[in-house]
Amino acid sequence: MGQVNWFDRKFESISRQNIMPSIIERLDGTPLRLKHKLTKADPTLYKIKPDGKWSILEHVGHLSDLEPLWQGRLDDILKGEQELRPTDLANTQTTEANHNEKAISELLETFYALRMVTLAKLCALKEEDIFRLAYHPRLKTPMNVIDLFTFVAEHDDHHLAKITTIAELRMDGTREN
Repeated sequence: MGQVNWFDRKFESISRQNIMPSIIERLDGTPLRLKHKLTKADPTLYKIKPDGKWSILEHVGHLSDLEPLWQGRLDDILKGEQELRPTDLANTQTTEANHNEKAISELLETFYALRMVTLAKLCALKEEDIFRLAYHPRLKTPMNVIDLFTFVAEHDDHHLAKITTIAELRMDGTREN
């Protein structure tokens, strides 16, 4: 089953319902889900780049590459910035990071450590903080902290699904039945 491209996704505000504890749970579970997913995958597939796109290792590294962006965007909202800091839409950091030459354990540990920093920041928020807004620069829509981290959780899931797709490949590049 194909998946819509990330940049084609649309995100709308979830209004003013406080579901932050659920979002924190989801974000907290990503490193464990990722590790579990990789233990089921054939390590010989970790560096395969289907159709010239990112490998499993590159998807894992990308999650770490973007974690400082999420932390920075949270800071932007809390500081009262009008617009969230932009990202490099070409994903140059991930492309140039050479994640395929890193050990999977290193990539997982890095992501875990960075995500724990994000979660600590989120758990320290007051309820009034989670409803503060800033505009997302690409989507041109206001986002509060709940919206932003729902977006992050969706981004996590997007890359987990991509990893699943690669992990289901056979060595000849076709999908298993």
